[in-house]
Order: sequence, then structure tokens, then C-alpha cells
Amino acid sequence: MAAGLAITSEGGQYNGRMTLLVVLSCMMAATGGIIFGYDLGISGGVTSMEPFLKKFFPNVYTQMKEDTKISNYCKFDSQLLTSFTSSLYIAGLISSFFASPVTRAFGRKPSILIGGAAFLAGSALGGAAFNVYMLIFGRVLLGVGVGFANQSVPLYISEMALPRHRGAMNIGFQCGVGIGVLSANIINFGTEKIEGGWGWRISLALAALPASFLTIGALLLPETPNSLIQNSNNHQKVKSVLQRIRGTADVQAELDDLIKASSISKTTNHPFQKIIQRKYRPQLVMAIALPFFQQVTGINVITFYAPILFRTIGQGESASLMSAVVTGLVGTTATFISMLAVDKLGRRALFMIGGIQMLVTQIIIGGIMAALLGDHGGLSKGYAYLVLALICVYVAGFAWSWGPLGWLVPSEIFPLEIRSAGQSITVAVGFLFTFIIAQTFLSMLCHFKSGIFFFFGGWVVLMTAFVYFFLPETKNVPIEQMENVWREHWFWKRIVGEVDEKVYTQGARC
Repeated sequence: MAAGLAITSEGGQYNGRMTLLVVLSCMMAATGGIIFGYDLGISGGVTSMEPFLKKFFPNVYTQMKEDTKISNYCKFDSQLLTSFTSSLYIAGLISSFFASPVTRAFGRKPSILIGGAAFLAGSALGGAAFNVYMLIFGRVLLGVGVGFANQSVPLYISEMALPRHRGAMNIGFQCGVGIGVLSANIINFGTEKIEGGWGWRISLALAALPASFLTIGALLLPETPNSLIQNSNNHQKVKSVLQRIRGTADVQAELDDLIKASSISKTTNHPFQKIIQRKYRPQLVMAIALPFFQQVTGINVITFYAPILFRTIGQGESASLMSAVVTGLVGTTATFISMLAVDKLGRRALFMIGGIQMLVTQIIIGGIMAALLGDHGGLSKGYAYLVLALICVYVAGFAWSWGPLGWLVPSEIFPLEIRSAGQSITVAVGFLFTFIIAQTFLSMLCHFKSGIFFFFGGWVVLMTAFVYFFLPETKNVPIEQMENVWREHWFWKRIVGEVDEKVYTQGARC
């Protein structure tokens, strides 16, 4: 199992190589990303299918088909319809706080297993739904699954990977999200054509397929060395696992760092109280700011409601679903590019490139829709294709920057003693603002109209500036030595440096 390219220890790096065991483990764990992405893509697709709307949301269907006076931007404005989409995210928000103590006390594997099982139940309920309440309850179960998976999977991948490969391996989770979105869009395009109008059931029920892989994988995966040492004093067992996953007998340097981190972690009984201490201020700020900014990039305009958005600009049902397939393919491809570049170019460079790319395309799209798309009618075929091309450029910008890095950076910056709490806050903030965007977007589209793109563009300016000034580079830094990047940063050293100096002074007095 230890096949791979050898890596020597240099610049603080640990000994080891990219072993087959690590690759397989991270690939299996990344199916958690496929689950998340599949759900993102599937909900937007089925809510644009006429048989689905007719069965569960007849008022929206009537509004779309028969009301000739209503604005293009307001046809899908329904709080019940958005509740179908957003109920998953409020459930994910709540469950992420239960996932944190499970991940900390029992390990990453049990948390992944719970996520997979909950998602299996939710997909079965959604596919069999005969009323809107059953449909939404199925979404709540999916939310529980996503909450546990998003809490544990990025941590699992970051802890299993070597520092110099951690970025690429962790982006495997976001690649899974992209594959999930693309798969959902392709399936929606196919099931929409099924005669009898029941194709949406297949779309919802097929979520059980990646959920099955994740559940089975959770039973077969090895636990991470970080989690093992946090919950055990058996250093020899941890060393043995390290030797297996690193493909070398010389793992003492990494083991020493783990033992040191574990000794600090075991003195922490209340990680949520500890994380608000001044010395963890940079990590706490990032745990809140990065997932918040990720959600206000405007990407949810595309992932949740791409088919609805394309219908807004005048495309038919099949054409709108096909357009969503195209954007999903672009996003998945761009995420693979990010995987290849992140450990070479670094996190900050990709954030900058993606931010500028998203801003420019949002301004152009908003300008086209403001100038050419009124409250009635649609764009010409040429302009509709231009908007589609610009949306693809926008999606590519997100997919190699805020998409994967919004998950990667938080998962690698926390010390072991607050790692599960920090990841829980990251997931919870992400779900909170995903819920808010999902619940309000259709109403915002109705009221802001084309200005919705300028609204999100303003946030992109702010988040790009935030990264430039406040986020240090974390590429190639061992996860248990990450605290050093804050001590060397121009801004954060004023905060954590004061804490270190105070501790040193108190120690000298003793």
C-alpha cells in the first residue's frame, strides 16, 4: 500500500511519500463532497421542472405559465419553494454543532459514517415523497448528513495528507462538490425528458448512490493519526499508523509534533470557550469570515438556481437544464486546475485571481441584463449565449479560488485542541449564510432584478481586499506548526505576539 513518490524532509517537512493508502482514503472521503455538490445541483434542477412544480408548488407553476403580467425576475418568487431548497441548510447548521463533539470525542470516521447514513435516509424519503412536508423532511435529513460530512471530511483529508500535498488533496473534496453538481445537472437534463412527469423522483433518489460509497468507505477507512492520538495514549499504535500512511519507518518528527499537540489538546475540556481566547483570534476570524465571504460571492445564484436563472433570461426548460450542465462541467474542470496549482502558486494568489475574474464577469452580466432584459420577453439568442459564456468564466473563477480554498484554509489553520470546534464554526457559518441566500435569493432577484450581480460584485471587492491584507500564506506549512504563520504576519503578530510575550514574561517570573 505504500507505493508512491518519495519525499525527503526539508524546510520543516515530514518524511514520507504519497502512498496509495492516503490516496484511496482521501478519494473515499471526498465522496462527501460529491454528496454535497449533488444536492446543490439537484435542487435547482428539479425546481425548474414543470411536473415537480405542478405537484408540490402549483401556485408557482400557475404564476410561471399563465401570469403574463408578472416580471421575468419574479416568476419563481415563493417562500415555500425556497424553503424546499433552504431547509437542508438550516438542518446542516444545527447538526454541525452536534457533529463537533462527535468528531472530537469519537474520531473523524464515526462522524463521516453518521453523515452517510443520514443522507441515505433523506434521499430515500425525497424520492418517495407524495406531499411537500415529506419532501422537506427528506431535505432536513439530507441536511443532517451534509452537516456531519462537511464537519469531518475536510479535517480527515487535511490530517491524512502530507503538508506539501495537503492543498491538492483537500481540494479533492471540492472536486467532489464539482463532480456532484455536474452529475446532478446531467441527471436532471435526462430525467426531465421522461414521459409521465416522474423523472424528478429519480433525480432526488439517486443521491443514495454517493451516500452508499461514503457510508461503506467510512467503515473501511483508517482513522487519522491526529484523531487517534487525541483519543488514546497508545503512541506505538499511532506510530504504526503513521508508518503505514507515510510509507516510511522514519516518522518520529511528525509523531513528536502530534504528541505535543495532543498534550495541549487533552487539557482543553471546552474548546468552544477556548477558541474565543485572544491567542486564537486569527483562526476564529478566518473561521467566520472565509465561509461568509464564500457564500456572498454570488455562486449560489448559479448552483441553486442556474436553471431558473436561465429560464429568467428566456431559455426553455431543456435549454436551461443543458446550460446548467455546461456551467457544471466548467466548474469541475477549473477545480482540477486549482488542485494542480494550489501547492505551487499558493492560496493567496488563487484567491486574488479568482476574485478579479468574478468581479469583472458579474459587472458585465449585470450590465447586459440591465440594458437588454426587461420585465417581459427575453434576451436574443446571441446575448443569451454571451451571458452563458460569461457565467462560465465566473464559475471558473470561483472554482479555482473561493470554492475549494474556502474549505481548505479553515481545515488547515486550527491547532488540534480547537480543531473540531473551529471546523464546526466554519461549517455552521457557511450553512447559516447558505440558508439566508437560499431563502432570500428569489425575492432578491424579484426586487433587485439585474442589480443582483452588482450586489454580489461589491462583496467580491471586499473579500479580495480582506485576503490581500489579512490572510497569510499557508502552503507547505505542517498542520501542527501552523501557529507560526500568525506570529510572522504584519497584522496578526500584534495580537498573538502580545499573548506570547505575556506568557514568556509570566514564565520568567516563575
